[in-house]
Amino acid sequence: MAQEDVFKKLVAHCKEYGFVFQSSEIYDGLGAVYDYGQNGVELKNNIKKYWWDSMVLLHENVVGIDSAIFMHPTIWKASGHVDAFNDPLIDNKDSKKRYRADVLIEEQLAKYEDKIEKEVEKAKKRFGESFDEKQFRETNGRVLEVQAKWDELQARFVKALNDSNLDELKQIIIDQEIVCPVSGTRNWTDVRQFNLMFSTEMGSTADGALKIYLRPETAQGIFVNYLNVQKTGRMKIPFGIAQIGKAFRNEIVARQFIFRMREFEQMELQFFVRPGSELEWFQKWKQTRMNWHQALGFGKENYRFHEHDKLAHYANAAVDIEYRFPFGFKEVEGIHSRTDFDLSQHQEYSGKKITYFDPELNESYVPFVVETSIGVDRMFLQIMAATYAEEEVVSEDGKKDMRVVLRIPAPLAPVKLAVFPLMKKDGLAEKAREIIDDLKFDFNCQYDEKDSIGKRYRRHDAIGTPFCVTVDHITLEDNTVTLRYRDTMLQDRIVISDLRSLIAGEVSMKKLFAQL
Repeated sequence: MAQEDVFKKLVAHCKEYGFVFQSSEIYDGLGAVYDYGQNGVELKNNIKKYWWDSMVLLHENVVGIDSAIFMHPTIWKASGHVDAFNDPLIDNKDSKKRYRADVLIEEQLAKYEDKIEKEVEKAKKRFGESFDEKQFRETNGRVLEVQAKWDELQARFVKALNDSNLDELKQIIIDQEIVCPVSGTRNWTDVRQFNLMFSTEMGSTADGALKIYLRPETAQGIFVNYLNVQKTGRMKIPFGIAQIGKAFRNEIVARQFIFRMREFEQMELQFFVRPGSELEWFQKWKQTRMNWHQALGFGKENYRFHEHDKLAHYANAAVDIEYRFPFGFKEVEGIHSRTDFDLSQHQEYSGKKITYFDPELNESYVPFVVETSIGVDRMFLQIMAATYAEEEVVSEDGKKDMRVVLRIPAPLAPVKLAVFPLMKKDGLAEKAREIIDDLKFDFNCQYDEKDSIGKRYRRHDAIGTPFCVTVDHITLEDNTVTLRYRDTMLQDRIVISDLRSLIAGEVSMKKLFAQL
């Protein structure tokens, strides 16, 4: 199945099974804004708990805050967002559609990469076990030809970005013969910058209103509270401040479902260190964060680091963790060494001294910062993409059937246990309810009595429920139930009193933390 088709099925699945809905759908929707349904919000909360606990519980020198969305407008002047938070945009005159110029060029680079991978895959099939991939990549004529085109385009693209050369970005698009996906033409406007911040007014009258911004990132709320946290928490450097919160960007080219939205949620850590030690900490957090992703078991080969060719004005090192989505490798998390830019800027613009006195060095300084920033929504999409599968199964009567299953890691699954009475009569429903009432304070359980047992299994496979229990007439005799495992579809007969410990061991976050 083509990857584009997989992604379409994934989007449809998210709606059908209560994970993600188009916002304001009954009013024909609002572009690039989505609501999380009953199963989606449970998965999202579990993702946030996995991140929060791995940061705050597992690190003695990391604490959390929750800063306001509304902030003093001078903060965004100090951070550079008012003057420099822009995307390079280009319009196609025929389709009237607007695109990010840098994304168009990145997609062209990705096409070259796909050509190389197709050549490699064909060679793997042709040569079998004797295939030497490294030698093939270094010697095959077609691969080298495409790689040379990639190298040339990449070097030109990086230079244009670093020079902020909008004319060159347009020329690259023209020279690469990049067409509008809608019109198929190359009738492009000039490239121009567009600021991404939403603005509004605070105040009771138009004359007295203060122009403020919806925050485009959560980091600044941490920076302006850094000294409050350090003093009240008696924190010693190095230490970190974690935060989960909403951010807002007026994305003109928002697409690929929840991958790029106008209202989204971030999980960020700002880690404050001594000047000169930031690159060492950058490397440590880089590996720590990759371990966090790979602990989910989605395959190490599906992750990679992408070093930034153009550094942000505040950074001296930056890398992205990318995951292989159905539409290619894309960023899910960024790790940045932000130097002392943010704190120094806020010290200058506020006129308040926010230096840290280091008792070991007996001197004061503005700390340097290493940041890890991950989008909750992208993480959500990554998990859905990684765990969605369609499988042919054979039922007990020998009939072939298709099942859709989400193999979500049990600690993150929206529903941990589903309990089914074989039928509604003979006291089976009451016994099933009794099991639910006993376990519902330990993990999210659901009672389901509609349709055949097979259909109920399929329903819970589709939302990723790792365990299903069936209550039958034997249960009333010996207090045993049938426990069915989502991933293998195997069934065990177990005593009801063993359910709590068995399931709790599988759905505990400790199972993930043990791999970090």
